[in-house]
Amino acid sequence: MTAKRRIIPIQPQGAGLEHPAELEACSSAEPFALMVLGDSMEPEFVEGEVILIEPEGLATDGSFVLAQLNGEWIFRQLAKHDAGWRLQALNPAYPAADISGLDAVKGVIIQKSKPGRRKASKRYVE
Repeated sequence: MTAKRRIIPIQPQGAGLEHPAELEACSSAEPFALMVLGDSMEPEFVEGEVILIEPEGLATDGSFVLAQLNGEWIFRQLAKHDAGWRLQALNPAYPAADISGLDAVKGVIIQKSKPGRRKASKRYVE
């Protein structure tokens, strides 16, 4: 039997909440986790690993970041390039994208781990 891939929809903030006060219980500055999908960041990040994102983390040259580019979320490595910045995949099969500033960066990856394996984790920020 083939495992069926589940799609988890991303909804706008507050969607499905009956009381706006529920929004105050969660800060947009709190770290959150996402699962890596695809092979664009291999060999460092493989599909199925869980990454922890710090929304207010310091993005520097070489940081792994979550960014919003052309209305889509993208997970890449940040690199200083000429007068601006570049979002580049670790897998050379994927193109890099130039950005003019760090406004596109929405968070810095601070840790990764393999689901179900406590010891199989790696921190990127001390």
